[in-house]
This record gives sequence, C-alpha cells and structure tokens, in this order.
Amino acid sequence: MGTARVIIVGASHASAQMCASLRQDGWTGEILLLGDEPGLPYQRPPLSKAYLAGKLSPDELLIRKPDFYLKQEVRFRPARVVKLHPDALQVELEDGEVLDFDHLALCLGARPRRLSLPGAHLNGVHYLRGAADIQGIQADLPTSKHAVIIGGGYIGLETAASLRQLGLTVTVLETAGRVLQRVTAPEVSTFYERIHREEGIDLRTDVEVLALEGGDRVRGVLLAGDEVLQADLAIVGIGVVPNVELAQEAGLAVSDGIVIDGHGQTDHAHIYAAGDCANYFDARYGRRLRLESVPNAVEQAKTVAATICGKDKEISGLPWFWSDQYDLKLQIAGLSAGYEEVVLRGDPSVGRDFACFYLNEGRIIAADCVNRPQEFMFSKRAIGANLAPQRKLLADPDTALASLLQVAESAG
Repeated sequence: MGTARVIIVGASHASAQMCASLRQDGWTGEILLLGDEPGLPYQRPPLSKAYLAGKLSPDELLIRKPDFYLKQEVRFRPARVVKLHPDALQVELEDGEVLDFDHLALCLGARPRRLSLPGAHLNGVHYLRGAADIQGIQADLPTSKHAVIIGGGYIGLETAASLRQLGLTVTVLETAGRVLQRVTAPEVSTFYERIHREEGIDLRTDVEVLALEGGDRVRGVLLAGDEVLQADLAIVGIGVVPNVELAQEAGLAVSDGIVIDGHGQTDHAHIYAAGDCANYFDARYGRRLRLESVPNAVEQAKTVAATICGKDKEISGLPWFWSDQYDLKLQIAGLSAGYEEVVLRGDPSVGRDFACFYLNEGRIIAADCVNRPQEFMFSKRAIGANLAPQRKLLADPDTALASLLQVAESAG
C-alpha cells in the first residue's frame, strides 16, 4: 500500500473528507487531489448566505486549512481531467498528461441547470454554484437595485433572503403552483411564501418566464401576459445536473448520477464515486437515490475511504439537510417523497417556528423543522426507530418528545 496511489477527482466536500478518512483508515500510499477550480475544497452552503453577504472571506470558506493537506501528505493540483482510461488505470489531463492510479474516486459534484430562454446570455444573469459565481454577483451589486430570482427552490429562496437583507428590491418567480413544491408539504411552502412576503419580497408562483431583455446586460424579465419586470440582476436557480460525462464516456454505469453500490464502488473494481454525482441504493427507502447534501457527501466519502483500505463499511446514514433564510434555520430529517399524511407541531400560519412530520403507514419517514432543533433530533431517532406515534401526542406541544421515543424503544 505504501507505493500505491489514490487519485481523487474534484475538489469538494466529499474529496476533503476522503483525504482525511483515507489516512484515518490506514492508507499510507500517495493521495493526489485534482480540482478544476484554482483552490482547495471549500464549503458551498454558505455561498448563497454569509459569503454573498460579505461576512466570510475565501479563506474562511475552506473546509480544511492548507496545513492539513501538508500534514496528511495530500498533494493538490489544480487540473482538469478530460478522460478516464479504466482498463489502463489512468486519467488524462487537459494538457495531455496521463496519470496512473491504483484507486480512483470521482467526486465530480453537479452543475447548475442552464436557462434556455432568449436573453439568458446577457451580462447580469448569474447562476450560483461556486465561489466565482458569487464574486460575479458581488461585482454587480453596487449598480443593482432590482433583483429577479428565477426559481423558488432552496437556492433561490436563500439567495432572495440574502439580497433582500442587502437592501435590494427582490422578486422571486416560480413556475410551479408553490415554492419548494418538489420537496415539501403545502403547509411548509405556504409558511415560506408568507415569510418572504413579510420580508418585502414580491414572490410569484404559477409564472411563465418568456425572456430576459436588455442590450448588453439584463434590464428586464418578460412574463407571459407581456408584463416586464425591472431587473438589474437576474439569478437562476432551477436545479442542478450531475457531472457524469467523464464516467459515461469511460463506459461506467450512469443513471441520474454515477451508479455505485453500497460500498461506493462503480461497476469498475478500482473506481468509486461520492457526493452529488453519485447514485446509490438506500435500503431504508427502498430505492436508488442521488442526494445533494453535505452530510451525504461526507458519509459516502467515509465509506469509499474505508472500502479502499479493505474495510467493510456500507452507506447507511439517514439523509438530512438544512437551509438558512433570514433568522430561520430549517433542518430536514429523512426524505418525504411518498408520504401519506403530515402532522404539524406548532402553527406555520403564525410565528417563525414549527415542525412538519411526514408519515407513511403511520410511521415517521421525514420531518421539516423550522427553528425547532429538538424536533429535528427527535425526528432522526424516530425515523431510525421506525416510530408510529399517536398523531394527537405528536402534535401536542405539551407532550414530551422523549416520552414518544421511550415507548418505541421499550417496545423494540
């Protein structure tokens, strides 16, 4: 193992964790980290929040400081991999250089889905994925008063909140009937629509955007019905596409991400994948998943590192996520897809905190917890315990959550 080489492609949350876990699990060979951005792996969730607001420096974004990579003998190279040669156990760089590997980990992430409308190419139209995207938005802020956000998902809403707090007039446009429609119950969508409107945002649903208008830079957004919204700045948040092209061209199995098994391994014995680009089977939910979250990337990276080091570890962590908007911290446990009913603890029509539990066949499968950290911690344990609580007790704020868990644990 001492002379072998692991190449990690992609400077991401998954790759930073993998570097640490490989050493912790006993890998003594070379670790080469290749990233197509100039610097070391950095945190992406704060980009639309603290970093956009100028509260974090680029150095403060770093997942691990440069000293870590030196101490762990991880070599970082800014380089773009353009081709994989699986049979030869080689990767080819943009400049033509070919590098050998014993194990290859693909931590390729995802990229923003592009807007295919007239005017989408104009200056002042931005996407949000990397630090360079934020720097582009920040450069436009001094001359911008009116921002239009296209897309009412988490990225769109987080960016809207940040820009509103910076003093801009903000409009959010969502084509669906409600914001967060793909991922939350109507009650949660209604809560966020209320909060954003109370904060002064013009939030519109069931909207069709026809074009972006302007000369060399965006000046307006044309809607169906011929209304034109003033816009000095337009930010597009309509989802992401996993970066699978390298794997696909190399003949690896791809299906909404790079297909991996429970150990993080692709259908090639020496090639692995982790993070937003990876698609795995989740036994808890009984289906294949591709998750876009830091906890998922970290979990998969730890699994891949263990597998490379000959240890038996499987991807098993409960999916969880978070979103920060204004003073609201949303913590999400589990996946709500396929839920049959919801139980609310707290009233989302007033105030700024509540929990929404998603049930299937009476059992908690997921929860959205807004400024309710205790409910979030309860939910993680409840999902793990396959808890089927009495709805009335679950909704009752006077019922101790711990007592519901005690019933389940004593029964188990």
